[in-house]
Amino acid sequence: MQYKNAADILPSRLLREVQCYIEGELLYIPRSESKQEWGAISGSKKFYLERNSQIRMLFREGRSIQELAVKFGLSNSTVKKIIYQKK
Repeated sequence: MQYKNAADILPSRLLREVQCYIEGELLYIPRSESKQEWGAISGSKKFYLERNSQIRMLFREGRSIQELAVKFGLSNSTVKKIIYQKK
């Protein structure tokens, strides 16, 4: 995040109004657009949800944790977490 001098950006009337509330201190102004969830833009969230769903389905069909770990390139403990996590 880069700091900007409000006097360089805001119209003088708006600057005086802001100074009525806060003067000589830092003020954070959040972005106006709504924040996207993690992985929503890149598709990562969808990828991991589908992968985890497939791991659970294969486990229910009788595949072992070790088999799933090798197939998906994960550790046994990660596969266990995926299988036994509460939704």
